[in-house]
Amino acid sequence: MQLDDLIAKALKFREERDWKQYHSARNVALSISLEAAELLEIFQWKTDEEAKELVNDSVQRENIADELSDILLYSILMANDLNIDIIKAADKKIDKNAEKYPADKAKGKAVKYTEL
Repeated sequence: MQLDDLIAKALKFREERDWKQYHSARNVALSISLEAAELLEIFQWKTDEEAKELVNDSVQRENIADELSDILLYSILMANDLNIDIIKAADKKIDKNAEKYPADKAKGKAVKYTEL
C-alpha cells in the first residue's frame, strides 16, 4: 500500500463514521499526544535490554504497532485537515535537521544542535 492509498482509506474510514466533526486540530493534537503516551507506557519501567526484547513478544509487538499506527493515522488526518503535504513537510524537516546536525559534527553524538 502506498501512502496516498493509506490517506484515502483513513479519510474514508472517518467519513463513514462522521467523526470529522470531532477532529479539530486541538483534539487531534491531543490524541497524538495520548497515543504517544500509550506507546511510552509499553516501555515504562523497562531497561534498554528489556525494551529490545519486547519486539520478540508477538502480543507486545502488535501493541507497539497499534500505537505507532494510531500516531501515524492521527498525523495523516491532521495534515490533511490543515492542507499540509506530509511527505513534503517530512522531506523539508529532514533537510532542516541536516543543517542543524551536520553529519561531520553530529555523527555518533547525542547532543543538542545548539551544543555542536
